[in-house]
Formats: sequence, structure tokens, C-alpha cells
Amino acid sequence: MLREKLTEAMKEAMRAKDQAALGTIRLILAKLKDVDIAARTEASREGVADDKILSMMQGMIKQRNESISLYEKGGRTDLADKEKAEIAVIERFLPQQMDEAAVETAVREAIAAAGATSVKDMGGVMAALKGKYAGQMDFAKASAAVKKALSA
Repeated sequence: MLREKLTEAMKEAMRAKDQAALGTIRLILAKLKDVDIAARTEASREGVADDKILSMMQGMIKQRNESISLYEKGGRTDLADKEKAEIAVIERFLPQQMDEAAVETAVREAIAAAGATSVKDMGGVMAALKGKYAGQMDFAKASAAVKKALSA
């Protein structure tokens, strides 16, 4: 479903002659093709699922945020603005991000469901969160929340 949405958005950007959006959508599709090829086996010829695509797009946003930080330190606001524009296009295809209160609630529920009692159980909690909330939460912040909750 997300693949079709991306393809349709690319066609719309072409019709609208929106070069910024078109370039970013093409980057997403190229990255998706790389992920498909990496995941391909003889037994499985279809592409990766939507949750993997959402995770891939989250990674693309993370890379761009890191680039923005470096560009701003280097005084290259023009390049930082380009990265910000790409993030805005990528975010159009992601579900609504969870706020901090929702992340805290999800972390508490995942800890309770996994029966986690110490930081050693953090991997299982994070796996459950990634499975249930792919593309909806910032897992770096969630990881910090899980660690804080399990350390207390």
C-alpha cells in the first residue's frame, strides 16, 4: 500500500513540476529498491513489508537530521534548508508521530507485557515497541524512556 502511495506521489510531483518533492520521492524509491534487493531470497521474491519501509524512512530522516546539524555548524544554511525540505517530503508518508505522553504509556505497557524487571530485559521491550509502533515513534527517545523506567 505504501509503495503505491509513493509511486502515485511521484507521478503527482511530475505533473506539478515540483522538482524538490520529485527528487526526494525518487531518493525514497531508490533506497526502497536497495532494501528490496538486500532482503530478496530465492524463496521470497516480493518486496519488504510496510513496517520495514516505515523504518527505512525513519532512518532517512535521522540521516538528514544529522546532516542538518553538521551543515549548520559549518555555516551552510542552504544545504541545511535542502535537507529540511527533504524531511518534510518524507514525513508526508509517515503516520502521525506519537507525543511524549503516548510514548511513555506505550513503554509502560511494553514493559508490563514483556515482564521486564531490569535493564537486561531492554532488548525484548524495544523489539516489542518496534514491532507495534514502527514509523510512529522515535526509538532513540523510546530507548531512553525504557532504560529510565527499568533503572528505577
